[in-house]
Amino acid sequence: MLGLLEKFSRLEELMSQSALQNIDSDQILLINGISWDIYEKLLQSCENTSHYRFKYLEGTLEIMSPSRRHEFDKKIIALLLETYFLETGIDFYPLGSTSFRREAAARGIEPDECYCFDSEKPVTDLAIEIVVTSGGINDLVIYQGLGVPEVWFWQNNQFSLYYLRNDKYEQISKSEFLPDLDLNLLASLVTSGEKPREIILKFLQHIRGGNS
Repeated sequence: MLGLLEKFSRLEELMSQSALQNIDSDQILLINGISWDIYEKLLQSCENTSHYRFKYLEGTLEIMSPSRRHEFDKKIIALLLETYFLETGIDFYPLGSTSFRREAAARGIEPDECYCFDSEKPVTDLAIEIVVTSGGINDLVIYQGLGVPEVWFWQNNQFSLYYLRNDKYEQISKSEFLPDLDLNLLASLVTSGEKPREIILKFLQHIRGGNS
């Protein structure tokens, strides 16, 4: 436990040194040999802070401190999706970075954003991960063990979508839950560099048919 605390302190030091200067790189720390009890204690000790995200897979713990770019992209994508849900009459339950974990499968994760559709469920329907810095635990392996139906990754300015079918993820070109959503348009808006308000207004115009 002492070694874990030392490594955790090192991550805090790295974050404090680079948080303002480095806006495009996440800080990631991997630690092996972590018990489920220690993982849950860490979650409890950090439940009132958004500085860290935790992932757990069969004894390996990943602690990530998200960059400013990470958080900006996450928020813009969430704003666009929730605008789409409201405009198209989709019942949704935003669960943000809720911690989902299953001790029997030795898996746990906090998505960047996640949603249930039609009704709130124990396991989210859609999880979204923003990948700014590669490396770390394979998120799909965690989500597979948790039984999350659909997972999106935002990486290199594009979306990659996966759907759980027959207990295995297959890559898909459009969302099973949101088949009419134009993901290419969504990506172009996220990367447009415009002010968030302008991005949302453009998306609203498209949804309402103003682009035709």
